[in-house]
Amino acid sequence: MSEITDKNDESSGISRRDLVKGLATVPVLGAFAFAFYRKRKHTRQLRNNILENISLSDDEPEINDQPLTGEKIRLGIIGFGIRGPQIAKAAGFLHPETVEAMKKDAAANSADTRYQEFIEQDDLNVEVTAVCDIFSVYARKASETCANIDRKGTDISFGDMPVIYNDYRDLIADKNVDAVIIATPDHWHAPMAIEAARAGKHIYCEKPMSWSVEETYELRKAIRETGVVFQLGHQGRQTEAYNKARELIDNNVIGSVNLIEVTTNRNTPNGAWVYPIHPEANPETIDWPMFIGQAPWHDFSLERFFRWRCWWDYSTGLSGDLLTHEYDAMNQILGLGIPDTAVSSGGIYHFKDGRTVPDVLHTVFEFDEYDLAMMYSATLANSKSRGKIIMGHDGYMEVSNSISVYADHNSTRYREKLDKGIIDPTIPILSYVPGRKSIDAVTSATEQYFAGRGLLYTYRGGKRVDTTHLHIREWLNCIRTGETPSCDIEQGFEEAITAHMGTMAYREGRKVKWDRENETII
Repeated sequence: MSEITDKNDESSGISRRDLVKGLATVPVLGAFAFAFYRKRKHTRQLRNNILENISLSDDEPEINDQPLTGEKIRLGIIGFGIRGPQIAKAAGFLHPETVEAMKKDAAANSADTRYQEFIEQDDLNVEVTAVCDIFSVYARKASETCANIDRKGTDISFGDMPVIYNDYRDLIADKNVDAVIIATPDHWHAPMAIEAARAGKHIYCEKPMSWSVEETYELRKAIRETGVVFQLGHQGRQTEAYNKARELIDNNVIGSVNLIEVTTNRNTPNGAWVYPIHPEANPETIDWPMFIGQAPWHDFSLERFFRWRCWWDYSTGLSGDLLTHEYDAMNQILGLGIPDTAVSSGGIYHFKDGRTVPDVLHTVFEFDEYDLAMMYSATLANSKSRGKIIMGHDGYMEVSNSISVYADHNSTRYREKLDKGIIDPTIPILSYVPGRKSIDAVTSATEQYFAGRGLLYTYRGGKRVDTTHLHIREWLNCIRTGETPSCDIEQGFEEAITAHMGTMAYREGRKVKWDRENETII
């Protein structure tokens, strides 16, 4: 339940007298517990006092459990390395071996609810008719995964196996494919999406939207002209804490915002894109020329194939991979749009492994219309959590999958309450923890990182729900209804241009600007 909602203490059926009487039977613990009770009651009264005349919704929305009616949407999935299986899971498909592993984990740890959540996930009324991956092992796994239509383990027989394509153009041309999911390396996102749009296929494309500035305009043009439904894979759009943060900003709880600080700190091989190399990978199982595509030619390299994020030839670096998540969250909360200027610095300070993209990056964006700046700071060699902070004249807001709001000790709005000691600037005046009723089970440092940023799950009706599932669901609903998804081509264009500005500022060592009138980076 939300910490924002207020309920009368007496409504629980336990009066103050009953509580004190009960606690008296446990003398030491009772003293601490009663102190906590008094503090909680005081906090509620304080919150009501501080937030007077501010209207806030009571809690996170319920799960939309209306069935997805109509004909099945036939999906084609392009790319099945890391993100592809995650998106397939969100759409309702897991490899039988993965299902069995999740069952065993759940049996061993009652706090591990991932299997139950997957089983209870909405049926999105889709089927996967085609898959494409240029690594034959991944292609086979994709086909087996998407044939597991009953969500059960290895004791089932497969349904119809999706067709396996080696060339994405053949998948897009398949008449049995209505919509495509693109989860490939960055340098293939826009070309594939443009091809799909021109073929009339709806598109779910992983972030970043584009690898180059030029193709950003081409993709927007293709989507606008064809009218296909486009959703960019920023599943944070479904994070309820972000929606609540926007509501708080709209109600001026922290005053005029002047500075935003967003960060990325990771310190694992996976976090630094040093992904494992599959033992079956070799020139016979990988179509190397298809991987290279329009990128500069390089001889076959397993490191480049599996760790492609480390090279500018295929990657958009920290800006496209991780900054885009943080920017999109702030764009969702504050409606920032494209910044006016960007400056960047950083370098390859830790990973001397031949990579060309930096492992430390600092970028500052300025938004003249809003009189504010957004600072992005990242390192891939330290895991200290720094989070997202929105700073206003009257307070600041820490945002992740929860929210904490603190008053500034020099606030104008809260001056009287600060002077009277009603407000302590070291204690949150408001907190929001959606649906938190038990300890959340995560299985890796990477999951902890994304969970803390509201990118792994959110809450609906008190239940934990995969944000990617909600994002895919929204996209499919929009295909059926003709509505506009939350991260459509216009939102994607803002994300892409912002990321490219940060990258250009770093690579060219200068301040770059956005010419709004001509829609050009200068």
